[in-house]
Amino acid sequence: MTYKIAILGASGYTGAELIRLIATHPEIEIAALGANAKAGQSMASVFPHLRHLDLPDLVKADDIDFSQIDLCFCALPHKTSQEVIRELPKDLRIVDLSADFRLRDPAAYEKWYGNPHAAVEMQKEAVYGLTEFYRDDIANARLVAGTGCNAATGQYALRPLISAGVIDLDNIIMDLKCAVSGAGRSLKENLLHAELSEGYHAYSAGGTHRHLGEFDQEFSLLAGRPVQVQFTPHLIPANRGILATVYVHGNAQQIHETLSAAYAAEPFLQVLPFGELPSTRHIRGSNFCHLGVVADRIENRAIVVAALDNLTKGSSGQALQNANVMLGIEETTGLMLAPCFP
Repeated sequence: MTYKIAILGASGYTGAELIRLIATHPEIEIAALGANAKAGQSMASVFPHLRHLDLPDLVKADDIDFSQIDLCFCALPHKTSQEVIRELPKDLRIVDLSADFRLRDPAAYEKWYGNPHAAVEMQKEAVYGLTEFYRDDIANARLVAGTGCNAATGQYALRPLISAGVIDLDNIIMDLKCAVSGAGRSLKENLLHAELSEGYHAYSAGGTHRHLGEFDQEFSLLAGRPVQVQFTPHLIPANRGILATVYVHGNAQQIHETLSAAYAAEPFLQVLPFGELPSTRHIRGSNFCHLGVVADRIENRAIVVAALDNLTKGSSGQALQNANVMLGIEETTGLMLAPCFP
């Protein structure tokens, strides 16, 4: 069986990444591409690297016949996404890549994103889209909320450790480096090559980054009590990739064994041999996440490092993985492509 899908926000980075991944998927057909600002243009003119594909032209979302669509990916900015999704057919299955349905508490959403939620009833039905931990719920969901790319990286490093109780929950420090594509495709002065290249900088320090809402929600749920991590992201002059270095109190060997056992059957989560550390260059363009553990020189302290591609495993690859689960397709279909190196 072939499923027909639509992508809203197809002119952005995550939309283009979805198209790249789905292009060779044997059971999914791209039937409609929405992008209001670039409606009427071809994908070849917007993204020349996709010119070899036979794709529909971009249209406004209102011009898509959703009665012919089995599943819709929404790769729109937050706030816009909830306003669009609430108007879509109530029986349409949706994978949302924005932040709009990640947080279960409407008050938490307003706190972190600065505006009241416009689709609170839908927010209640949304399933959090971290596939490896919510796949049973995702399989039966109508609306799946993709995670933040930073939030996914940190959770892969920490969720099994919190569940197993092998680290001190009050002493978690996360230092995260993220590539510039995570900021989206919109023109921004601070992302110009002349201003971004040849250096990197911390931002949203001191507990102001929006993805902390996801860490608070998910880690506290796992622990059964409030858990807050100390988190500082840094913007690096690279196109793709996230590297999270997480400092924890606990036995490093036990931490490594816990992660290895938790992810032994997971096709996309690969724990490196003890003492080896991952690199973003080894997961580029793929749906894999590599994790490494080393012992610190200070007794009973360890360092966990996680690397993934923010556009693939952190966003569009995760979205396709969730869509496979929702449609009853083998979860890895279309996603086993090898990383691009060098």
